Amino acid sequence: MKFLSLQPFIPSGNNFEASKKLFVELGFDIAWDQGDFVGYERDGCGFILQKYDSKEFAENLMLTVRIDNVEEFRNGVLEKKLTEKFGISISKITQQPYGKEVNVIDIAGVCWHFVE
Repeated sequence: MKFLSLQPFIPSGNNFEASKKLFVELGFDIAWDQGDFVGYERDGCGFILQKYDSKEFAENLMLTVRIDNVEEFRNGVLEKKLTEKFGISISKITQQPYGKEVNVIDIAGVCWHFVE
């Protein structure tokens, strides 16, 4: 027996429709949409966006997404003006023991660590 994937449920915050659009803008594809739950995938990475608003939960949730080019990812977010469009934040690139990292705080307050 082998584990095939891990797909966490991620809260949308108070604007589910904007959150749905944000993740497409970040490069994820919608695999399926069942109303209050939307499955996203890209290159073997996946998660389920849930229409759920809990500030305390969201602000204590962190995820790591391994990517092959952190500079390209960060530049893409800035070029698309996603911080202004969605009210998200993006950090500068930092060197960590596990790789180069940029953090995105999404609409709900979830911290996404994109790591090269």
